[in-house]
Amino acid sequence: MQSAKNPDNQESPMIPIITAFERSPDRGQGLARDMRVRWALEEVGQPYEVRLVSFKAMKEPAHLSLHPFGQIPTYEEGDLALFESGAIVFHIAENHAGLLPDDANGRACAIAWMFAALNTVEPPIFDRSLARILEHNEPWYEQRLRVLEDSIRKRLGGLSDRLGDADWLDGAFSAGDLLMVTVLRRLNGSGMLEEYPNLAAYVARGEARPAYKRAFDAQLAVFTAASTG
Repeated sequence: MQSAKNPDNQESPMIPIITAFERSPDRGQGLARDMRVRWALEEVGQPYEVRLVSFKAMKEPAHLSLHPFGQIPTYEEGDLALFESGAIVFHIAENHAGLLPDDANGRACAIAWMFAALNTVEPPIFDRSLARILEHNEPWYEQRLRVLEDSIRKRLGGLSDRLGDADWLDGAFSAGDLLMVTVLRRLNGSGMLEEYPNLAAYVARGEARPAYKRAFDAQLAVFTAASTG
């Protein structure tokens, strides 16, 4: 991919390209992981382009060369190609102001929350979503769901205690909050988030950010177009 040139023959910044589902299984609810990347780019004011991929194309060599596990999103910027939404958000945050604190300690804490969102809070929440889709007819389903929901509540309890009455997890809004909000949104409709009013309010604050709304609308527009096309 070649960089664009401006009239003064100076190189313009690369416009990153991300991949997203051609037909998202989340039905436009903003749960697909390209939402995280879209939101991060909107927060820092970075224009971007989207290449839509089908489930078939995701398993073909061209896409596998970008994402070895055949998933989305991917991120291309010049010679750089990244996969994994957390790594992409981290790259964006490191290269643009607004998603990581300037001081070293604050930066380290924000990065810790990024890891916490993806490594501690997300796994049982995502497993619950999969179990409800894939295992609901199995004899062990109810027990499996109880185990997962107990695990989720332990994590939500710790998170709720830590957040307290603060707006964000550690000072100003950061990439840690961005990822945590996207993870917690997967509990919408479960009733579990409402058991922790400060977490429900925390998610609502994230969803109220203008950058979030722009990213959500952009992802929803893809689903709407695919549904009516």
